[in-house]
Amino acid sequence: MSPTVIYLIRHAESDHNVTKDFSLRDPGLTDLGFAQASSASPGLPLPSISVILASPLRRTIETTLAMFKPVIGEARLILDPNLQERSNLPCDTGSEVTNLKERFPSSVDFSGLGEGWFAKEGAFTADDQAVAARAKVVRKRLYQLSKEVEGTGKGKSIAVVTHGVFMKFLTEDEGIDLPKAGWRAYTAVADEGGKDGEVEVKLVAVE
Repeated sequence: MSPTVIYLIRHAESDHNVTKDFSLRDPGLTDLGFAQASSASPGLPLPSISVILASPLRRTIETTLAMFKPVIGEARLILDPNLQERSNLPCDTGSEVTNLKERFPSSVDFSGLGEGWFAKEGAFTADDQAVAARAKVVRKRLYQLSKEVEGTGKGKSIAVVTHGVFMKFLTEDEGIDLPKAGWRAYTAVADEGGKDGEVEVKLVAVE
């Protein structure tokens, strides 16, 4: 059985990308950003997507809803705080759950987000060690989801919508720099030779 393909996607153009005003709290997409997200979907095998993992920031949610509009409702959408961007600047700080519920339709499930999920402290501290640790958590989750998807035997895949800097930690590739709304395909591979016998998960690019 072929391994589950994971499509790693960068959010489309957002307001702070254009204005360079990083004091904007949780900015949304520009008009061009919505167009980028909508036009990117023909390059993705949308019918194969069964699970979408997305950062809960506004721009990633908007990218997800525009890009995957044809399959939202059929594919399971999961908002994962571990996918939020690295820095503690206002532009990379998420919104209150109540505000997100007002902005987005009932089709988006915010039940997995606690109040104050966006606080850049503890596991979400804006330093390399903490960001690398949550990237490791995401890789393991993707591996587990991949096995679940493979178990269905239906040739399904997973999409991950996140941010440019966090991608570097998630892929462990400092050189990755996808365009806005760009994507790359990976598989999740487990390596049991980790420290103290711990299983390490790597994302391997699909050529």
